[in-house]
Amino acid sequence: MNRKSGILLHISSLPSRYGIGKLGRAAFSFVDFLKEAGISCWQILPLTPTSYGDSPYQSFSVHAGNPYFIDFDALIAEGLIDRAEVDAIEWETDPRSVNYELQYENCYAILRQAHSRLNGKYPSAYKQFLKEQDYWLPDYALFMALKEKHQGKPWMEWPEAEAKCESAAMTRAKKELRGEISFHAWLQYLFFTQWRQLKQYANENGVEIIGDIPIYAALDSADVWTNPTLFQLDESKKPIAVAGCPPDCFAKLGQLWGNPLYRWEAHAAEEYTWWITRLRHATTMYDIVRIDHFRGFESYYSIPYGNPTAEHGKWEKGPDAALFTAAKKSLGKMNIIAEDLGNITPAVRRLLKKTGYPGMKVLQFAFDSDGSNTYLPHNFQTPNCVVYTGTHDNETLRGWVAASSKETLRFAKAYLHVERKSELPDAILRAAWSSTADLAIAQMQDILRDGREARMNTPSTLGNNWKYRTTESDFTPKLVRRLKRMNILYNR
Repeated sequence: MNRKSGILLHISSLPSRYGIGKLGRAAFSFVDFLKEAGISCWQILPLTPTSYGDSPYQSFSVHAGNPYFIDFDALIAEGLIDRAEVDAIEWETDPRSVNYELQYENCYAILRQAHSRLNGKYPSAYKQFLKEQDYWLPDYALFMALKEKHQGKPWMEWPEAEAKCESAAMTRAKKELRGEISFHAWLQYLFFTQWRQLKQYANENGVEIIGDIPIYAALDSADVWTNPTLFQLDESKKPIAVAGCPPDCFAKLGQLWGNPLYRWEAHAAEEYTWWITRLRHATTMYDIVRIDHFRGFESYYSIPYGNPTAEHGKWEKGPDAALFTAAKKSLGKMNIIAEDLGNITPAVRRLLKKTGYPGMKVLQFAFDSDGSNTYLPHNFQTPNCVVYTGTHDNETLRGWVAASSKETLRFAKAYLHVERKSELPDAILRAAWSSTADLAIAQMQDILRDGREARMNTPSTLGNNWKYRTTESDFTPKLVRRLKRMNILYNR
């Protein structure tokens, strides 16, 4: 890999008059910004629909796109909605923060109006889209239609026949909910049409898209609803054990994600078909795929269902390299980044070596011990890695400085040859770019020198995450010049 640089900025964080980033003009303008600055990679978070808690890592589908990101301006241009209709709606209470309550109340209402004006006359490409996506879209559209019928309740609380996908019940539902099913399928057509146009524009301008897929599916998802035998559920479809992480520096009580765990023996019996289909979908959508919680393929942390925290779980054996061997046989070589953070054992390192995927180095973890810390740039054992100033789960660099101990800051200043702690954020950014790692990535917040208020996510908390937004005034010619100089200086 040639030396490259990238910026982590989710679609939701793009500038927008609609309270959340869209796949429209601002997204194309951001590609232009990256190109002018010499940045060749744009990393985003999962694009899937968000559910309770608004996390892109807890979705109703591992395949679907988030309707919140559908560009209204394109629908206005097609005559499906009026400018006055969207301008009359309150989309935001703060231009720097997503108000998900307003999105939930208003976005689908506008999209339903647009759908009603089609009068059943779908574009000619729509039928082809349905054919291409038939391996997941029919189940997802039916799932969402049933969820709407049952006032948003999770599928585990639906009538038994529907919760168990009994054939007669599904036949009745498809007939009864035909209009709602078509609505959700059409939303996916809009999303993927707009996404493909954006990705093509990015690629034509020398920008690669780094996508992100969570290792686990959400319990309340079309994936678990239609494939219960692939997950650790009991006869009543309740989880036996759920996913999470043991206590660490992020969370003293551990992270209780609540996702159902996989029955890896069932996946192996099917030659990992479900996962291969998922990876095929992801590698089609993105140029590079970051797999979250990669260490879970070697061993996964199992927490008994019903436990209030993640303190009392145990490690169980995962599929290790067998899944990726099967995927490579089916899909060929894949461009994958392995999120190998957390409790990394020799077995996890062996898995990473077997796959050949680059792992991650996060500089915010580099300064809390001594010169032997593996996240310090001089200890990178191979350039086949990706160095981050911080991830979406980290503080901004300014926030990290404010929260760090005197000892950590003293070591960081000595290592980075700066005298004042206010100089540390830019020094850490330079350390990432100057490192031997093939790819260096910074959060947009760190590029903009944002403070703690701009943090994207605080693990194991609800209610104030995933809200960060930029405005058009952030992307200045001065910033372009600063980034371009840094890329030239460090040969990225």
